[in-house]
Amino acid sequence: MQRIGIPFKIIDSVDSTNRLALEEGQEERSASGSVFFALEQTAGKGQRGRTWASEPGLNIMMSVLLEPDGLEHAGLFGLSCAAALAATDLFGRHAGEETAIKWPNDIYWRDRKAGGILIENSMRGSEWRRSVIGFGININQTVFETDLPNPVSLRQITGKTFDPIALARELCTALELRLGQLAETGLTPLLGSYEERLYGRGRCFRFRKGDTTFAAVVQGVDAEGRLITENGQVQRHRFGDISWLGPV
Repeated sequence: MQRIGIPFKIIDSVDSTNRLALEEGQEERSASGSVFFALEQTAGKGQRGRTWASEPGLNIMMSVLLEPDGLEHAGLFGLSCAAALAATDLFGRHAGEETAIKWPNDIYWRDRKAGGILIENSMRGSEWRRSVIGFGININQTVFETDLPNPVSLRQITGKTFDPIALARELCTALELRLGQLAETGLTPLLGSYEERLYGRGRCFRFRKGDTTFAAVVQGVDAEGRLITENGQVQRHRFGDISWLGPV
């Protein structure tokens, strides 16, 4: 089983922990399992080219450098499942059972976003060489940028103040356990757990695909990582093909 968080590197300020981890891996300066935790991130990365903004010192902003030793059979979506489950393992331990995974790997509490995961992969042809898993999780922040529609933090949910570094180390342990499960049993058991935590399952949402919008009921996720919806017929959507607009 791969060890996660050895070493655990705390950085005062960096543009992006994902960029740093990718560079460290490419230059072979850091080994698989290394974690880069930033107190301040000046150009954090989000999904689809977005930025991830966070007040310094209040939240989890970290990236894990990982080589796919023993995980190749599970594929890239297996890694995404393990990361999302680890993040909800951590968050749900403190925030409760209303913690969910919004496909593909955002962390939600009720209908509010508590965090996000950005995985970047280094490939040589079809060979999966290494990955960087970037976690951004709202811990103690209570004031957010006004253009964010639905953020929430652990402090807002519980009324308590937490140590982000201590929680980040907890996250390392949770990820290590989930990766070990993935290596040992494959994708199927993790996919079952992922679907149990899937945000909006059984509810009707509006989606946008290209220039059109449609309403459909969220049914699940398949082994290729496609979101399954139903609106008279079952449809499967790859990440990037559709975007969520909100519940109906």
